[in-house]
Amino acid sequence: MKIITVNSRKFKNDKSKTWTAKLLREKDGFRLLLGEFNTEITHPHLGVIRRGTLSYEFFWQDRWYSIFRFHEPNGSLRNFYCNINTPPEFAENSITYVDLDIDIVVWRDFSYEILDMEEFEKNLPNYSQEIIFESKRSLSELEDMIKSRKFPFNHIG
Repeated sequence: MKIITVNSRKFKNDKSKTWTAKLLREKDGFRLLLGEFNTEITHPHLGVIRRGTLSYEFFWQDRWYSIFRFHEPNGSLRNFYCNINTPPEFAENSITYVDLDIDIVVWRDFSYEILDMEEFEKNLPNYSQEIIFESKRSLSELEDMIKSRKFPFNHIG
């Protein structure tokens, strides 16, 4: 199975996160990856993410967001996590995108919370009109997808 390196960068900043995941599916500008947390981490909004938690990672080359579906080590759905980001660049063995601050956490009951809006607003002077427009449009699109349970939010479990 092919291993993909994911590079998440911050806008005009060298700070980045990098991880690897297995490529499960690739078709027409879409990639589905499967990652696994090798260590337990504490996330400021998600709490403790246990070692062995699985992350199904959905990337589209023509969308300004990515979606992560986390499953507990026992397989049960933990939550979804959505990033507003630039459309990802796909290379043979990598995916690279710029994180644009806004995130959404979606809980098992499909209630959701928009995160880091204040960080986005603080960074507005650095963003082009296109980035601002696409970020807000993508936030609205994600909210509609969550409410109507469109793929990949149609997963119950």
